[in-house]
Amino acid sequence: MKMPVRTPVIPTDIVVHLGPPEEAARNITVPFIEYIKNVASGEIYPNWPLDSMKANVLAQISFALNRIYNEWYPSKGYDFDITSSPLYDQSFQENRQFFERTTQIVDDIFNNYIIKENQIQPLFARYCDGKNTTCDGLSQWGSVTLANQGYTPLQILKKYYGNNIKLIYNAPVADNIRTYPGFPVKLGDSGDYVRMIKIQLNRIGNNYPAIPPIIDDSPYYDVETEQAVRKFQEIFNLPINGVVDKATWYKIKYFYNAVKKVSDLYSEGITIDEATLVFPQQLELGSTGQYIRTLNYLLNVISYFDSDIPFLDLSSETFNENTKQVVIAFQNKYNLPATGIVNATTWKDLVDAYQQTLRLIPKEYFANISEFYPGRVLVREMTGDDVIRLQRFLYIICEKTHNIPGVVVNGRFDNLTEQSVKAIQKRYGLNDDGAVGAATWYRIVELTKEVA
Repeated sequence: MKMPVRTPVIPTDIVVHLGPPEEAARNITVPFIEYIKNVASGEIYPNWPLDSMKANVLAQISFALNRIYNEWYPSKGYDFDITSSPLYDQSFQENRQFFERTTQIVDDIFNNYIIKENQIQPLFARYCDGKNTTCDGLSQWGSVTLANQGYTPLQILKKYYGNNIKLIYNAPVADNIRTYPGFPVKLGDSGDYVRMIKIQLNRIGNNYPAIPPIIDDSPYYDVETEQAVRKFQEIFNLPINGVVDKATWYKIKYFYNAVKKVSDLYSEGITIDEATLVFPQQLELGSTGQYIRTLNYLLNVISYFDSDIPFLDLSSETFNENTKQVVIAFQNKYNLPATGIVNATTWKDLVDAYQQTLRLIPKEYFANISEFYPGRVLVREMTGDDVIRLQRFLYIICEKTHNIPGVVVNGRFDNLTEQSVKAIQKRYGLNDDGAVGAATWYRIVELTKEVA
């Protein structure tokens, strides 16, 4: 199955800071297409050759998208996407009048941008006027000369940015969503945001070798990842707790941008592999796989204590019409858009609701509380009470059946524990990665009941 890639989108809006970054100026939100029309109307002349104007507009689009995709200013602690200052970004003037010809060009090509081959991020397409100032990038007046000589927009761009660039056409338009998931990422979490942390820390570690390498490339926040985060926090004067909160997230992003030189014509670049997502972006009617089992488990525990939400078949691995109706009931209960689709927002609220359910379990269920999934993925080298509960279940299974490697109840998720988990996962057609998520936990608990 082809995995999705976090490719740039054309944002519906862009937040512009009306001044240099450090100046206490206003932020305004404008439609992205209007932002490009504003910049183009201030940077280029409407009587220039058509192909020269198109080349310049493509450079302006790519420049802005590079800032947005790499979260250049949020990674520095700012709450905007770009400034209006040409010393830092592009010339933007509030209430500027647009030229009709410029407007028509932007309307035609606003969702096209430049990339280098084998890279994902939009090119940091620097440019200057070519008369009063020169730079390592496009010369605006030079582009006029080339257009008059018959150069196409792409040929003009290649003249200044190199032959290894290409244009992306008709990029999708969508809301600009920041990469920080909206909650602290910690030991036991899983998702593409965890994989992003690992990739970025490993790359930063090439320049800062005191940060220990993270060998495991799974999407699980394991002990190895926690140790790397702690070292990063120590080096860069952040609270040393191994938790990636918003401050740590964007500090990691800042140094990743720096070592990759993402805002440089000669950037190392972000590759397709680095931007590949391993989790589905949403679960909807027809979706299949282990994520459906996890979804069903969380919903069923919540519904057991909430009569407003109906039960689901835990054995199903298909998001069917019944699943959709239960998801809608959950969304209605928690004031979410009742789409019947599980996106990142619904998933986060679902996990929060599950954890809240565990905290408020009635006293009459305390005797069975050990059977409930702890709400975090258990992986190798983790320790604590949740691991002890897991090992006790595995011990009963081994004692009664002798068909798993065995386990020592020591509170540490060691190699023997991992091998026993993998044996059960293989037996029941689960993803045999040794990580204990909701679906694996449920199967282990049910198997314990069967053999006991």
